[in-house]
Amino acid sequence: MRRDVIDWLNENEQVKQYVRSHPRWYRHLARNPNDRHRLEIATKNYFKQTLPHKVEQISNSIELASMMMQMYGAMRKKD
Repeated sequence: MRRDVIDWLNENEQVKQYVRSHPRWYRHLARNPNDRHRLEIATKNYFKQTLPHKVEQISNSIELASMMMQMYGAMRKKD
């Protein structure tokens, strides 16, 4: 693998972790060192850091807070 690719992996800890858990990327980067962008996209999908994943997380958080407020309101009405 080219030295600049190795240096790039060492700078990006999350990408490095992804490549370690998916060793096929070592071979792929050795053959096509310019596919770093594809690797970054695969890493973001794996760690759920894409925009749709973030929107889903926020939506789930809001839904949970809404449920808790409803439960709190129901408990206050009982008292």
